[in-house]
Amino acid sequence: QAQLKESGGGAVQAGDSLTLACLGSGYGFSAYAIGWFRQTPGKQQPEFVAATNWNGDIADYADSVKGRFTISRDKAKNTVSLQMNSLEPGGPAGYSCGGGGGGHIATFHMGYRYWGQGTQVTVSS
Repeated sequence: QAQLKESGGGAVQAGDSLTLACLGSGYGFSAYAIGWFRQTPGKQQPEFVAATNWNGDIADYADSVKGRFTISRDKAKNTVSLQMNSLEPGGPAGYSCGGGGGGHIATFHMGYRYWGQGTQVTVSS
């Protein structure tokens, strides 16, 4: 089965940029759509952030991040990156990448089978 590992989180100031990476390994990763979700304290369900399809040529974004975040896929490196610009105050938020739900994008958490352990992002004002 595929394994996913996130990296790139940290503590930044509002307006800063940060790039998260989801490194995949194991069987099937290259055939999966990959989605990024974030979990904040007090919210029961992780929130959809962005996703890309198996080929990296189709992307979808939450309305709250459109125009600020960019998801991209490097198939040679088995990596899906999330470039986050103009970060807004908040946090800590745990960002996780998911895969294993097929090759097409899903915007709901249950649409993915495999998950990494997450990386934390805190944005101070």
